Amino acid sequence: MLKEFKEFALKGNLIDIAVGFVMGAAFKSVVTSFTGGIVSPLIGLVFQSDLKDLKWIIQEGVANAEGVVEGTVAVLYGDFITNVIDFIIVAFVMFIIVKAVNKLNKKKEEAPPAPAGPSQEELLAEIRDLLAKK
Repeated sequence: MLKEFKEFALKGNLIDIAVGFVMGAAFKSVVTSFTGGIVSPLIGLVFQSDLKDLKWIIQEGVANAEGVVEGTVAVLYGDFITNVIDFIIVAFVMFIIVKAVNKLNKKKEEAPPAPAGPSQEELLAEIRDLLAKK
């Protein structure tokens, strides 16, 4: 069983998936930074506030003794919009990558077959016939 697991774990596809997963996680943080630092402020200009601060307050909270408001019920639609933008960017980049890989694989598959020459038997028969003529 341990041998089978080792064979499974060391297959190329599994290692490729693991590398892809790690790269995807790193790419996600880059996209989140891009969205939070560049896209959100630009979209926030339209709404005259930071995109992440956009929310619909359903019920106001009550200030406690320290002056901190507690119990506020709000729909944080700014966070949702930011996460949707993150998803669209990641999905688009993944689409481009998959399309490029498929194009590369297609070119490999479409390579013309090597020209078929005479078989070994045909060559030996030809040599035999040439030797027979002499």
